[in-house]
Amino acid sequence: MAFYVYLLASGRQGTFYVGVTNDLARRVHEHKEKTGSVFTRRYGVDQLVYYETYDRPDEAIRREKRLKRWPRDWKVRTIEAFNPGWRDLYEDLNL
Repeated sequence: MAFYVYLLASGRQGTFYVGVTNDLARRVHEHKEKTGSVFTRRYGVDQLVYYETYDRPDEAIRREKRLKRWPRDWKVRTIEAFNPGWRDLYEDLNL
């Protein structure tokens, strides 16, 4: 089973959300349907702009905690290296 650390954004200059899940497509769908979390619902954060895959849940959780502590500019650079156009990657998921 795979585990995912993911970054959602409300837009290029907007709010970020970092999460972890074992079903990325389902979890992002929940955020898009406004049932994912109070934070993402309140701030309109529902565009999947970055994700990483892990084999073990402890590795994914450790990475999620690390990313949450990162300064905004580090997150922006990470997103732009992975997804330069800031496209919503949700439609590309074939998991």
